[in-house]
Amino acid sequence: GMYEKKGKYENNGMYEKKGKYENNGMYEKNGKYENNGKHEKKGKYENNGMYEKNGKYENNGKHENNDSLESPEYVRTSIAAAMTLGFMKGRFYRNATSPCINLLLSYDSGCAGNCSYCGLSRKREGEYTEKSFIRVTWPSYSVDEIIEGINQSGEKVERVCISMITNIRSIEDTIIITRKLREQIQQPVSLLITPTILKREDLIRFKEAGADKIGVAVDCARPDLFDSIRGRGVNGPHNWERYWECLQDSLDIFGVMNVGAHLIVGLGETEEEMMAVIQRVHDMGGWTHLFSFFPEQESALADHPQPPIGQYRRVQLARHIIDENIGGIDSFSFNENGKLTSYGIPEDRLIDIIADGKPFMTSGCLNKEGEVACNRPYANCVPGPEIRNYAFHPQEEDIRQITRELEVV
Repeated sequence: GMYEKKGKYENNGMYEKKGKYENNGMYEKNGKYENNGKHEKKGKYENNGMYEKNGKYENNGKHENNDSLESPEYVRTSIAAAMTLGFMKGRFYRNATSPCINLLLSYDSGCAGNCSYCGLSRKREGEYTEKSFIRVTWPSYSVDEIIEGINQSGEKVERVCISMITNIRSIEDTIIITRKLREQIQQPVSLLITPTILKREDLIRFKEAGADKIGVAVDCARPDLFDSIRGRGVNGPHNWERYWECLQDSLDIFGVMNVGAHLIVGLGETEEEMMAVIQRVHDMGGWTHLFSFFPEQESALADHPQPPIGQYRRVQLARHIIDENIGGIDSFSFNENGKLTSYGIPEDRLIDIIADGKPFMTSGCLNKEGEVACNRPYANCVPGPEIRNYAFHPQEEDIRQITRELEVV
């Protein structure tokens, strides 16, 4: 991402123009930065519903077009959730289940983010409501339909998660939908939030509306990777420091172990760097919800390879060891390339941990019984012999394969 122009490196997307860095869309004019990524045009802010016009936020939950399937009346949901609710027919590979109903806020104006790996990126061609996300389409349903489906599902649904997007309207709509869900269903509600558009006070309002857990998609293990993939390098609005600040605010408000950081393995970091970030989240009082990078068609990283399976397995095992307080990065050993060589745990104990299988299952928000509800079946791999996150307990043959892939015992 360091493009050379006129003999100078533009330095990870920080394009120099007339001696001034444009820096994350914050264009300097008359000595002042203008509105944190909000591009000014004839005195009115534009850009995917985030911005202010004539002193007021546009729409703010109201539809300009009566035929538009926008939030807060409508949401998009994953195909897995639609199957769980009986809205679509199908079955999961190896009889997996999907007990968490993942909901995605939806606006015709889309998301102002431009993350290189994301199918919802504003620069990806197509209408927002038609864009795939995690490589599948997300059909739209009314919130009332979702509630009815949940209440008719019996024990199949254990949790609901609402995902915000970078659109200013999503703040109020998240509160509206959370409150409505909590009034009409028994299942707990998690929120995957967008720190870029939030203030600490918004987190307090989310909790008051009834949300019990928060997810923050930090995704990257290093600030320069974050900047080049989600921030200035792609003219995106997101900021590394702001995400960590919001993670801490969420922990302050929702409490220890009620906040998870999403992290994606395989964006250019070493195993040691990823494990250090997992340790940082744990030391703050949070959990890590771990993903293996899997390219989204037509995204900027569509041709970026998945991490080797051995790399992902070693990070999965490290996450489990750290989050379950079995050990920590101070006892780990790495080679000169940042590849893990030892967990610093006796081999017989390590074999038992691996044999349990739990380290290689999806890490996500829990149900009322303390087991993972948000298990996202096949969200970062295709169904088949190389399952990255198991949505069910691995069987004996799976454990044998995992042990071979780990290359540590």
